[in-house]
Amino acid sequence: MIGRMQPTSFETLVDRARALSSSGRRLLGITGPPGAGKSLLASRLVEALRPHAALVAMDGFHLDDVVLAGLGRGDRKGAPDTFDVDGYVALLRRVRSAEDDVVYAPEFDRSLEASRAAAIPVAREVPLVITEGNYLLLDQPGWRDVRPLLDEVWYVCADEDVRLQRLVERHATYGKSHEDAIAWAHGSDQRNAELVSRTRHLADIEVRLPPRT
Repeated sequence: MIGRMQPTSFETLVDRARALSSSGRRLLGITGPPGAGKSLLASRLVEALRPHAALVAMDGFHLDDVVLAGLGRGDRKGAPDTFDVDGYVALLRRVRSAEDDVVYAPEFDRSLEASRAAAIPVAREVPLVITEGNYLLLDQPGWRDVRPLLDEVWYVCADEDVRLQRLVERHATYGKSHEDAIAWAHGSDQRNAELVSRTRHLADIEVRLPPRT
């Protein structure tokens, strides 16, 4: 384990990510429970390091709603078995090998609640690729193949009340009623959060950003 840092300034994390890429280690994972701030941190890091970093999110491998309905899993979208984990692992392997000039990754569009294929080009010369998602440290079939492909993994922590409020606001923003947003955040999302929290000790560092970053 690398030493833990909490709280952590954004500038410190930028320096750490830059040092990672400079050392030739190309894949950085950012994990944590739903609503912790993984996506925001990952996107801000890429923006700060541009053009020397790219972002590939695990959410791009969500199974389509039609597929989930057919499997009887539509009411728990976001659980580990609602993703194409084998596809995600295959993409990480391609990125890590750097054998292709460009790897095209899918992107999850929240406005559509669906993934768009080949939406993110990752060029071979990009020195740092950041991937973020809930289950990067999960020890389950398929998911346990993710961690060996990542050079470092950060676990993002957040105050529980703040995290839940973010989830409720997110679900409401993308079409759920206030009541349904609360039910989803405290139901399916919370079960996933509890699962993810049990992987926390496997991260290289824990990150708790100050409230305004």
